[in-house]
Amino acid sequence: MISIIIPAHNEAAVIARALANITRGAADGEIDVIVTCNGCTDRTASIARNFGPPVRVIETDIASKSLALNLGDQAAFAFPRIYMDADVVITIDAIRELARRLERMDVLAVAPFPKIDLDDCPWLVRSYYSVRSKLPSAQEGIGGSGVYALSATGRSRFKDFPQLTADDGYIRIQFSPEERETVRSANSTVFPPRTIRDLILIRTRVYYGTLELIGRFPELWRNHGESNHKAVIKLIKSPSQWFGVAVYILVNTLARYRAERKVHTRSVGWERDNSSRPCVAAPRDCTGPTS
Repeated sequence: MISIIIPAHNEAAVIARALANITRGAADGEIDVIVTCNGCTDRTASIARNFGPPVRVIETDIASKSLALNLGDQAAFAFPRIYMDADVVITIDAIRELARRLERMDVLAVAPFPKIDLDDCPWLVRSYYSVRSKLPSAQEGIGGSGVYALSATGRSRFKDFPQLTADDGYIRIQFSPEERETVRSANSTVFPPRTIRDLILIRTRVYYGTLELIGRFPELWRNHGESNHKAVIKLIKSPSQWFGVAVYILVNTLARYRAERKVHTRSVGWERDNSSRPCVAAPRDCTGPTS
């Protein structure tokens, strides 16, 4: 059996989409899906419950992703263990691919390769992701795909999820590059911000999470992976890339500045993108499974 943990905070618009793609085609007893609703004030829990087995729902009044991850871990009983964001899409076939890769036991953590859905995104956002797709960070599933999977040995690498902004970054640096892998034959679909303002908000959260990790776990940071700097410099040499690179640098410069200010002022807050969370499925898919 595969345990799948989905922390969810006010995800009524997208939780049915995520669950429908996971459960469609799953065999009886193949998966155990735990939706940990944390601080929800919408219908996330009731929508998830409508799916019935193999979906279970845990609720807490405290809005905390790390708490939700830990509650999900406490309720889970199987490995491999998959952790995924509620606003991404991954199919049961891709989940099986991740599980099969871990069964070989030569890596401890895996993630799917992310596909970025740029439908309805404005040209500035598209320009940003056009550049990003050419960088080393875009090839890293743990921290880019919204999904990661751990074997039992991999999960034993750490005790509880700490209170952090970037749980995926924390997981990535637990393992050397040789111990983790992005599985190209498995994909998740990631829905980026639909406005440049929301893109800056999300990038601020990313930089804030990075600064947290560097400050709290400097000894593990060596595992974070290849830097983007050399790849960006290479792109600057191509005139056709100048506009996209300019957008990329401007967005990240603003985001880094905002993140550093948050660290300096100790302003802790979750930068959330709501522009990519409208209910994009058919109306009945926003309330429960289809028949």
